[in-house]
Amino acid sequence: MQLRIFTEPQMGATYDDLLAVARRTEETGFDAFFRSDHYLTMGGDGLPGPTDAWVTLAGLARETSRIRLGTLMTAATFRLPGPLAISVAQVDQMSGGRVELGIGSGWFAAEHRAYGIPFPELGERFDRYEEQVAVISGLWNTPAGETFDFAGEHYQLTGSPALPKPVQPGGVPILIGGSGKKRTPRLAARYAAEFNVPFASAEENARLFAGVREACTEAGRDPGELVYSSALVLCVGRDESELARRAAAIGRDVADLRAHGVAGTPAEAVDILGRYAEAGAGRVYLQVLDLADLDHLDLVAAEVAPQLT
Repeated sequence: MQLRIFTEPQMGATYDDLLAVARRTEETGFDAFFRSDHYLTMGGDGLPGPTDAWVTLAGLARETSRIRLGTLMTAATFRLPGPLAISVAQVDQMSGGRVELGIGSGWFAAEHRAYGIPFPELGERFDRYEEQVAVISGLWNTPAGETFDFAGEHYQLTGSPALPKPVQPGGVPILIGGSGKKRTPRLAARYAAEFNVPFASAEENARLFAGVREACTEAGRDPGELVYSSALVLCVGRDESELARRAAAIGRDVADLRAHGVAGTPAEAVDILGRYAEAGAGRVYLQVLDLADLDHLDLVAAEVAPQLT
């Protein structure tokens, strides 16, 4: 099982905070550093304020050398698909081909109101999301020297040179996730390199993974081509005292963390991750909420990760 570090900078972080976590992620052997794409905190004052996801990843692309970099999830409401495809392709080039694009329909209404971003009803958001994924994938996969056209309800492209191209052959891997029962699995089956389930039980992960595998079969795609992954909050301590300290630092209850996250002693964390592996997850994004606690990453790298190989 691959372990990736996943951060929520909208809760309060500078670029330097994120750089420190990314560097420790790389030094300790984790597979990737991912971040959310949000513009408003979900609690607390959020100081010093949000950082832009793709500006951040561009900087990290030049200041790291091994780890993969990406978003869980870029909101389709935030950016037009053509410019987003350009930005992500450029960051991929800057990183030497280490970027992944997690993209979703957008869900947090308050951040849209706070920063003047239109927020349509869910049905329209998902329609736009589907078109965005089609446009981005189409731009990246158009052969050099040819042009790309798209005639959607919400987005139209005519004679696009479909440049620049990502470094990675076939384009940057696209991650699609969520708990939708019909449209989401079909979209993943058509476009995704990876399907992600955020913050759900192992049993729910297994059910949602099965739905995507079924959608792949119906679409004539080998379900084994996709990576299946989970995202879970992380809170591990060598003993109960350290665990309680880490839970308090992120304002969470230890019992709740144990019930819904990768939480407890290193041995407990290994057991929890084992259940997700049995459910079909080959990769887990560990949500790190206290970005100043780099020792937390050291502990998981030393006492949890080696037992998952």
